[in-house]
Amino acid sequence: MSATVAPWIAAQRQALLGQRGHAWLLQGPSGLGQYALALELVRAWLCDAPTAHGACGQCASCHGIDVHTHADLCVLMPETQALALGWPLPEKAQAEIEDKKRKASREIRVEAMRDAVEFAQRTSGRGRGKAVLVYPAEQMNHVTANALLKTLEEPPGDVRFVLATEAAHELLPTIRSRCLGHTLQWPDPAQSQQWLVEQGVPADAAEALLRAAGGRPDDALALARAGRSPQTWALLPKAVARGDVSALAGLEPAQAVDALQKLCHDLLAQRVGAQPRYFSPADLPAPPGVGPLTRWSRALAKEARTAEHPFNAGLMLESLVAQARHTLNSRH
Repeated sequence: MSATVAPWIAAQRQALLGQRGHAWLLQGPSGLGQYALALELVRAWLCDAPTAHGACGQCASCHGIDVHTHADLCVLMPETQALALGWPLPEKAQAEIEDKKRKASREIRVEAMRDAVEFAQRTSGRGRGKAVLVYPAEQMNHVTANALLKTLEEPPGDVRFVLATEAAHELLPTIRSRCLGHTLQWPDPAQSQQWLVEQGVPADAAEALLRAAGGRPDDALALARAGRSPQTWALLPKAVARGDVSALAGLEPAQAVDALQKLCHDLLAQRVGAQPRYFSPADLPAPPGVGPLTRWSRALAKEARTAEHPFNAGLMLESLVAQARHTLNSRH
């Protein structure tokens, strides 16, 4: 059993292992541990000596998962995600990317799903059954999802599925209906802060980063590992209100849009008398009217759709800050 599993993931793992079912759908906002929980389930399912609390962490099966070479585990991810997490790609896909014939896919490709269906039909190599992990499941397009449907409904032999998603509403209803659903639990803030400290985040930064991540510990850890400074985050609202483009320095366009969406959320919350979620109240400028903030929110949502592939990243950041300055200094 992995010693690094967060306590809220361990508790949910134990609850789910006590239930029967061949397919789970783990859902909830980003940063709550969908991937970690999914991996813990397949680890326990395939373990040579599992307990009610999960996998043993010592057997050959657990080692195979740790080094991403388990013969009875198929992991389906976008190629970009697989490369980031260290999961091997099929030889053909790896060769195409290395030879620059194409870029790594941001979707789960239908070819990979067809390979997974074929994998499900083969005999278990270790005799403990097989498992298919799909993450993030919302990255299946309709063709890919339809390739999974029949196998998900009538799995051949002893194969189990776990789909993890941050956007369950984007999945086909027929996919959702074939799975047992589990909504990820929000951890206690004090527990999250303690876990962040255990991961190497300085104690004085853990609380601020957790706030910046909206209380989502995995997202807070990602911010820490990306070198995000709590001090820089605190200065961002009033800096963009002044039109200071350097407030978004070091951020990719998609990250900049996300930061501004959080700022817009908090200002709207303040305007209607609610507490801000991502920034300390003292760090926020005086909120403009609901009208300008609503228009800004819609504009940011539109920007988010193309932020991964901007025509010119520098110009986009300048445009985002100009838009923010105009909104935050508006009173109508």
